[in-house]
Amino acid sequence: MRNVLGPAGNAAGRAPGRFTLNTDGVRHPAENVMTVATLLIGLLAFVTGFIVRAHMIASWAGAIGFLGGLYTQYISATTAQRSLIIVGIVASFVGVALGIYHGGFVPGP
Repeated sequence: MRNVLGPAGNAAGRAPGRFTLNTDGVRHPAENVMTVATLLIGLLAFVTGFIVRAHMIASWAGAIGFLGGLYTQYISATTAQRSLIIVGIVASFVGVALGIYHGGFVPGP
């Protein structure tokens, strides 16, 4: 009952509120890099998807981010990684959809 009334101790020895992708206590450097890359590529595709002249960047970045994000989701190890990967996949999908709408994968006339 003592844990219900007060804050629970931190078993991993970290400061409370510190963000980490390694919530299981094991290092996952490759998965972490791929997670952050998926998120950044997805954000790039999302932002450039709203710019009509940047439709090629949005289309290619969105396609690469979406497919790469699916693979990263497949090999991910923690829930924190999976959460950021889903944000990147959705942003990539929206970016590729807007890029295709504005002109697609090839330069326009």
